[in-house]
Amino acid sequence: MRATPEASHDDGDGCPAPEEHLIRAGYALGGDDGCIADARRHALAFLDQAEADYPLSVSARTRDLTQLVVSELVTNACKYAPGPVLVELRINTRAVDIVVWDSEPTVPAVRTADPDRIGQHGLEIVQAVAEDLFIEQESVGKRITARIALAARSSGTTGPSPD
Repeated sequence: MRATPEASHDDGDGCPAPEEHLIRAGYALGGDDGCIADARRHALAFLDQAEADYPLSVSARTRDLTQLVVSELVTNACKYAPGPVLVELRINTRAVDIVVWDSEPTVPAVRTADPDRIGQHGLEIVQAVAEDLFIEQESVGKRITARIALAARSSGTTGPSPD
């Protein structure tokens, strides 16, 4: 996978860009058994390339959270949507954006916490670790964008900051 410099400031996903992305990479997954592991490998390769090509430091925490979010979003897409899954990764000096598109038009809702519920916690997990989370219905399917900060918050929290 080779990421390319971004040519546009408009990401078209409703996720406000805090600054121009240095690079972005996209790929399609077929939804087969190995696609989730492939998505995590692509994400790590993307972060490695970003660190090698730009003056960025991607912490182990950011790598772990990026893999977790990619895994959860791709798992949901493969489980609930027929057809391919498209993944795009973008990075700037402040954050990594993970964008996952699938063909299912139903927009998922984050469910209330329930320790007795088995499974279906993926979107809760993504919301808890992402700095921002955007879910958009499109003319075909939906797009989910999660932003992971490169630097840990000084307050020590891992979820979205309160308004």
